[in-house]
Amino acid sequence: MSTYRGTLGERGEDIAATFLQTHGYTIQGRNYRCRYGEIDLVCIHGPAMVFCEVKLRRSDRYGTPEEGITPRKLARLALAAQSYLAEHGLEEADWRIDVVALELDRRGAITRIALYQAVGPD
Repeated sequence: MSTYRGTLGERGEDIAATFLQTHGYTIQGRNYRCRYGEIDLVCIHGPAMVFCEVKLRRSDRYGTPEEGITPRKLARLALAAQSYLAEHGLEEADWRIDVVALELDRRGAITRIALYQAVGPD
């Protein structure tokens, strides 16, 4: 990943983490990696572990952030979440996948932020 994309991704995760905290989430970790992929944010919200994907777009060239969450992506997130739970002895925990969709203008100002709770593969 280029430095620019990495920096932009980190900024998106920072924005999402702050947004989630204002909505009652507690951030437990960032950028969990395993053989199935990466989970951007690991959180607790109420009684549930939440594995949060952050999708950021600066233009609509590649569609909306939501369009970047494909069934394949959701399936890999679910496998990564199960890997995290097993690694931490939390196999019996309630969990879900949430998505934070961010849109920024060319100057980097937030133009839209949306939270989707309990998304998952069909």
